[in-house]
Amino acid sequence: MTAVGTEPEIADRILGGWQGRIAGNMLGKPVEQGEVWTRDRIDRYLRRAAALPLTDYLPEPADEEDGLSMRPEWRQCVRGRIHGSCRDDDVDYAILGLDLLERHGFGFSTEQVGDLWLLRLPFLQTFTAERAAYRNLANGLKPPLTATYGNPHQEWIGALIRADVYGWTSPGVPARAASLARRDAVLSHTGNGVYGAMWAAALIAAAFTAATVREAVDRALAVIPASSRLARTVRRVATLHEARMPWEDTLATVAEETAGLGWIHTVPNAAVLTAGLLYGDGDFTRTITLTVRGGLDTDSNGATAGSVAGVLGGASAIPAHWTEPLEDTVRSAVFGFDGVRISELAERTLRLAELGA
Repeated sequence: MTAVGTEPEIADRILGGWQGRIAGNMLGKPVEQGEVWTRDRIDRYLRRAAALPLTDYLPEPADEEDGLSMRPEWRQCVRGRIHGSCRDDDVDYAILGLDLLERHGFGFSTEQVGDLWLLRLPFLQTFTAERAAYRNLANGLKPPLTATYGNPHQEWIGALIRADVYGWTSPGVPARAASLARRDAVLSHTGNGVYGAMWAAALIAAAFTAATVREAVDRALAVIPASSRLARTVRRVATLHEARMPWEDTLATVAEETAGLGWIHTVPNAAVLTAGLLYGDGDFTRTITLTVRGGLDTDSNGATAGSVAGVLGGASAIPAHWTEPLEDTVRSAVFGFDGVRISELAERTLRLAELGA
């Protein structure tokens, strides 16, 4: 493990995390529907557009069928059309986490997470487990019942996408990041849904000091139960990578072993994310493009992969064609944050990281 680094180095890595999360989210957003946009279909689309290997945002769809199958927001997310980030829950929750820590500090409670959702986040901008928890909060239920009552999505990916800020503010301390993420996650998730948030937060925190991607993955695994399905799946991907199995074959193997869980479940998405990180080997472009090409919840996986890769290399290592179209601007559904600068979010995150050090 290496030292955390000087303040300018940490600032560059935190900015890289924010920029990476937003760029990765934008890359995956047009093909987010995992039941439609399978890994094979994504690659067929890219091949027809002469965009393999993928090194930039997705090209515009060449035919009507592809355009109709994409998310409606694709026109703001494909190369040549991007002017600032699209609004997305994968970024909204990072902003909410930042607001939470600024308001309540690192001793925040799960109840305060819920109160902030009701105050800052429109109900119709929540989905799956978060929408169930929001409804339960509005009806007067308290955690942990908010996560279990009328909620069939308890192990889906929602808590994982909320975890980044806990990693960014805990540089080099994955156990602390995981503890913060768990306190947030139990509002809406249980089991592997909570473990996914803990693992992602720890992964990002470890990326500040890890010498290799594999070291960050291994350190993150240490914060969740070794017998959990999430941990076993992540280890399986790491083993196949170590055995030099091709990326495509690794994903096919793990997809078969996690079949039936659905495209928004935490476990198969963690497999796609782990493969993207390991086979990307620290290269920002390769990491986020492999992750998105892996299919399933493409915008969420691309966002987390971009966050990890952005922290590993820092903002200074992210190629400009990923960041310049974002115009340092975030569109957000979180009240009071629409139009905020990415650089401002990073500066505020750095202040929190310094407070928590």
